[in-house]
Amino acid sequence: MQKIPFKKIIPHIVVLLCFVIVSLAYFSPVLSGKKISQSDIMHYIGMAQQQKDFKAETGTETYWTNSAFGGMPTYQLGAKYPHNYIKKLDLALRFLPRPADYLFLYFLGFYILLLSLKVDHLLAGVGALAFGFSTYLIIILGVGHNAKAHAIAYMPLVLSGIILTFKKKYVLGFILTVIALGLELVANHFQMTYYLLLLVIVLGVVYLVDAIIKGSHKEFSKSVGLLTIAALVAVGLNATNIMATQEYVKSSTRGGSELTIKPDGSKKEKNKGLDPKYITEYSYGKLESFNLLIPKFMGGGSTENIGKESATYEAYKNYLKNTYGEQITPQIANTEAKNLSENAPTYWGDQTIIEAPAYVGAVIIFLFFIGLFLVEGKLKWWLLAGTLLSLFLSFGKNMAWLTNFFIDYVPLYNKFRAVSSIQVILELCIPVLGILGLSKLFDKSIIDKEKINALKYSVIILGGLTIFFLLFKSSLEMIGLDFFSSNDKDFPRQLTDALIEDRKSLFVKDTFRALILILLSAGVIFAFLKNKISKNIAVVIFAGLILFDLISVNWNYVNNDDFVSAIKVDRPYSPNRADQEIMKDKSHFRVFDMQSRAPAKASFYHNSLTGYHAAKLKHMDDLLNFHVYKNNINVLNMLNTKYIIAEDKDGVFNYVNPDANGNAWFVSNIKTVDSANEEIQILDSLDTKTSAVIRKDIVPKDFITNKQVDSTASISLKEVKPNYLKYQSSNENDGFAVFSEIYYKPGWNAYINGELKEHLRVNYALRGMEIPKGNHTIEFKFEPKVIQTGSTITFITSVLVIGLILIACFFYYKGKDLSNLI
Repeated sequence: MQKIPFKKIIPHIVVLLCFVIVSLAYFSPVLSGKKISQSDIMHYIGMAQQQKDFKAETGTETYWTNSAFGGMPTYQLGAKYPHNYIKKLDLALRFLPRPADYLFLYFLGFYILLLSLKVDHLLAGVGALAFGFSTYLIIILGVGHNAKAHAIAYMPLVLSGIILTFKKKYVLGFILTVIALGLELVANHFQMTYYLLLLVIVLGVVYLVDAIIKGSHKEFSKSVGLLTIAALVAVGLNATNIMATQEYVKSSTRGGSELTIKPDGSKKEKNKGLDPKYITEYSYGKLESFNLLIPKFMGGGSTENIGKESATYEAYKNYLKNTYGEQITPQIANTEAKNLSENAPTYWGDQTIIEAPAYVGAVIIFLFFIGLFLVEGKLKWWLLAGTLLSLFLSFGKNMAWLTNFFIDYVPLYNKFRAVSSIQVILELCIPVLGILGLSKLFDKSIIDKEKINALKYSVIILGGLTIFFLLFKSSLEMIGLDFFSSNDKDFPRQLTDALIEDRKSLFVKDTFRALILILLSAGVIFAFLKNKISKNIAVVIFAGLILFDLISVNWNYVNNDDFVSAIKVDRPYSPNRADQEIMKDKSHFRVFDMQSRAPAKASFYHNSLTGYHAAKLKHMDDLLNFHVYKNNINVLNMLNTKYIIAEDKDGVFNYVNPDANGNAWFVSNIKTVDSANEEIQILDSLDTKTSAVIRKDIVPKDFITNKQVDSTASISLKEVKPNYLKYQSSNENDGFAVFSEIYYKPGWNAYINGELKEHLRVNYALRGMEIPKGNHTIEFKFEPKVIQTGSTITFITSVLVIGLILIACFFYYKGKDLSNLI
């Protein structure tokens, strides 16, 4: 194996330093200690505060929190696991301040991918900029989808390892795949990883067809075998997280509900995964596909600043004057019109709400078309197939036949929502093929005629399309291009007309912008082909065009204005009067916040019934929808809801609920029912203080449903931690106690006087257990076996991987090639 001279490494070091500079330059406020204000991270901070406080106080991790949804595992709330060494590598790579760290990761992963495809370092650097500044990838950093950005950033790195393996660089490919996929799984966003898997399957199918045609079955099989082992090893590096998540998902909303009725009593279809309507709520419109080329083709984001020169500003100002006359002053009319024009609902697409268009870039799409004409073989076909699959699946309900097929027949597809987010795949594939196309233009082995034809056809297709839109924009209603949103019916006619006029103006402006960028790109290529400029000059110009193209759009949505002082990010909530009063109570209880617009605020301060999370425990979610949100007092009582935060004309106040059942209580009657439907419906009328309900299929043998409860019987909570509860009971008779704690079988163990005892799910979501007569100590301990088992697997796998890397380094140092041994 030939060693790489240090001087060949220097250009790559320079490129990486440039990535650092660009990342910090775009998010420059981080250099002064500011942090980006991200709505999703604000919710996360609220949800994770209790476990953070517990870690600070005890130095140990809790894998259960009581602060949200009555109680839930912390597996998806940033839990830290023993022996998670791949996470330490991830943290080392993310050395820049957030969110510059994720932007750097975008650049780094994509750069390595292009290098693995034999693209030179300059072009690879340009391609990395095109990928990293793709508008969607910047927007998710602005709103706080950090886990999603994290997973996307490692996608190109995983593909690099796979491609190197198929190129017969077995050792390097295997090691890179293990590390990259291990890092991908660390990101803990399984939806993005799942989409990557779909792309890998597309790649594998294309490479299989190529192997069949070329008769290289053995090499293909060897590569697949090695990659399969690499995937298993990567899973081993993340065993704890994966096993804990897999265990949790069965009990979460992602695992589907047992119920076959809706909260209103109507029938609902029983699903093994998420409801199809929920999955396809954010479905990309077919016409919206042109947003990839023209950023404001459909108006941009759900709200846009269109300024005081807009038709909407004038129309709204006049509407206010005509409607209210002398009741409104010109100053107020101007202010109201200004507010609307700065937050105008210009988006008129199919999705409920979007922060910004998923703009890939006119320049890179132009190069993508160049690539379609010049790049040959399996590379082009898997990139094109991945692009089209991603686009078609993003249509969701707008291409129902394909989406329904995937929901019904493709494993795990029904576990994920927001189908439009699968466009991350095309946002990866398009820049790869675009840069490969550009590299072919510099390839002297390709005759100039082919290059000129590729340039000509690309200009005709994309330039012609933009010109067509500009010339015939008023005649395109037949294909749905009417600039009208279904939400416009809520506005007066003159305001709707003004909005449509402004949408047309945005459409024309950005379509003309795309045309100019296409012609400029074509001009640079033509100048190079005619030997008017050198390759390096052409690359520098394309770097400038791509940066201008993407950053000028991104800056409208994520910029310096989104940064605030670090303290505002780290402590995003301020306690109101009600919070302050409740925090004086040091007992163990729950709070139902009915007024806050920040769903995780109550979790920051209290043990809340609600919170913010995409995968709640399904039984608690059902309780919320069927009873809590309807203010069913019996259910609120059994959940030990001592305080309710509400708001009236005098402001926010806390209502003290004197009827809360407390932490635990003995019941005299246990009703048995046949189904989950009956179990949740009976809670409408059940007196939860004296009775409990339980499913017949989980009732122990010889279970007695009637219990004697005398006036002296008591059970009280003596000690509480997120992962530990201790009670003292006293009863002259054998009894059955209900605990106002959420039932979660995988992990919670119950002990009576130190002896492990069975406990049951009662009242649909709570814990209950038989307690013998006399005085007893009852303990609940959260002891998830999955953490211990997973940590052991992770440790063993990590040792094996480190050993393998050291062996490979040794052989490399000795100048030997390990590939011959495989």
